[in-house]
Amino acid sequence: METRELRYFVAVAEELHFGRAAERLGIAQPPLSRAIGLLERRLGATLLERTSRAVTLTDAGSVLLREARAALDAVAAAERRTRRAALAATGHPGVVLATKAGASGELLAKLLDAYAAEPDAVTVDLLLCGIGEQEHMLRDGRADVALLHLPFDSTAGLDTEELLTENQVLVLPAGHPLTTRPHVRMADVTDLPGLPLPRWPRPDGTYPDGPGPQARDHAQLHQLIALGRACWVAPESCRTQLREDLATVPVLDAPPVTTVIAWPPHSRSRAVAGLVRAATAL
Repeated sequence: METRELRYFVAVAEELHFGRAAERLGIAQPPLSRAIGLLERRLGATLLERTSRAVTLTDAGSVLLREARAALDAVAAAERRTRRAALAATGHPGVVLATKAGASGELLAKLLDAYAAEPDAVTVDLLLCGIGEQEHMLRDGRADVALLHLPFDSTAGLDTEELLTENQVLVLPAGHPLTTRPHVRMADVTDLPGLPLPRWPRPDGTYPDGPGPQARDHAQLHQLIALGRACWVAPESCRTQLREDLATVPVLDAPPVTTVIAWPPHSRSRAVAGLVRAATAL
């Protein structure tokens, strides 16, 4: 299969509409339909069920969508990393570090200071991203290294080193009755009237169903909590970045969160190695 065919298929599978997919790709609809039909014949599988009213994915189509996304990410990653390697060879080295905005602030500052003290340190470009985005940025080549958080992010296929494990706290509006307790449990959190947990976006940008408000970033979430519209269970290090109108209480049975530094296993970058070395020495 060619990358062009995979891009065509992913567009149709995500839009579930040939017209919108063709517009997204900047091509006419007839050649797009022919290309998908040719792909199906070559694979010997029906990928899309078409009716006059709808287009839906078959089981085989769902498998190809998952694999095609991964393949296209790998191609994009190879291109980006090759370009950065070429820049390094011409005297413009650098390393791109992706991290969730508002997370691991103290750890990140110590890491950057420690790496800057290395004799062969290069420029570190920070990618401050939304919830869960740093893993995708690492896998598709936009970042060379990332700070990930277990159990929320996946580290499958990546090399990692553990940096910090911490317990979690419940973030509430200041003055809420629960803030007078020495601790709470997750059952207390799920039973909170009028303060549901937020819903974070999935990798494809959609939100899971649920009563909680949609949240895109920490600043938005802090405002929702202060207004009495949500609560939040977060690593205890978040305390250093909270507003005065928010308060926390430990959650005894919330799973601990481990921050890891992650990088592609095939990386041969001396800058990435130096950054990892500085991180594990903290």
